[in-house]
This record gives sequence, C-alpha cells and structure tokens, in this order.
Amino acid sequence: MATHHYRLGVTWTGDRGTGTSGYRDYARDVALRAEGKPELLGSADRPFRGDPSRWNPEELLLAALAQCHLLSYLHVAVTHGVVVTGYEDAATGTMEQQGIGGRFTEVVLHPVVTVADPAQVDLAASLHAEASAACFIASSVAFPVRHEPTTRSGPSA
Repeated sequence: MATHHYRLGVTWTGDRGTGTSGYRDYARDVALRAEGKPELLGSADRPFRGDPSRWNPEELLLAALAQCHLLSYLHVAVTHGVVVTGYEDAATGTMEQQGIGGRFTEVVLHPVVTVADPAQVDLAASLHAEASAACFIASSVAFPVRHEPTTRSGPSA
C-alpha cells in the first residue's frame, strides 16, 4: 500500500479592520496556496455571506469529484484500449442545510465522452463504474456520486 501526503496553505484575508467583531463585520475571503501553483481565491457561498466571484468549498468539492472521475476514466479507457478524443462534464451537487451545518446528499456527473472508434461506444459507456471505483475522491465521500454519461464517436467537440 502506498501512502501519499498533500499540503496546502489557507490564509483568511477577510479582516475588514475589526476582525470578527460581528457576524456581518468580516469577509469570508481566503487564499489557497500550494507550492508551484497559482493562488486560488476562495470564499463562502453567497447564501453564507461569501463573495460569488470566488470559489467556494462546495464548488471545490464538486470540482474535485468531477476532475477525479475524468482522470480515472481516462486511465481506465487506456487500459481497455479505448481512445478518448473528448471529455466534458456538467457536474451537479445537492447540499442540504440543517441549522448552521449541513451535508451533501448527492453529486451527479454528466460526462459527455467522445471516442475515436464507433465500435467502442458501448464499451466506453460501460467504463464509468470502473472509473468511479478508481477515483480516490469518490471513494472518500459519504454520499452517492452518480453518473449520467453520454458517449459518442467522432472528433472531439
């Protein structure tokens, strides 16, 4: 078994001069940093007094799941001899708020996969379950990650 470690820095940048003196007195702005990568600006989601022009944690979780599935799918496709020429996703997530907390109840990935060989469309469509099992992020969450894929052949869109 291999163990991998990840490191990033998070800095709160939302002090408006009075710190957290009141619920409305501070911004939810943060800066995320990892060595060798551009800074990522984050905030809370708009309903939680965040800046909608910045990434929020819920979007980042959804992005992590979608990207992990994409990368796992490409790997699985290679191992099955399927040549993928295009992949797009319009992922959706549902979160239920309960008081000050809450949880995601579901994420649905909607990958549109284009393959080079029309004879492999059915095989390519069947690979999402294997890709999901290979996705480290999907294996780490306590809610279902469903897939509603579309598979086609031809040049990438």
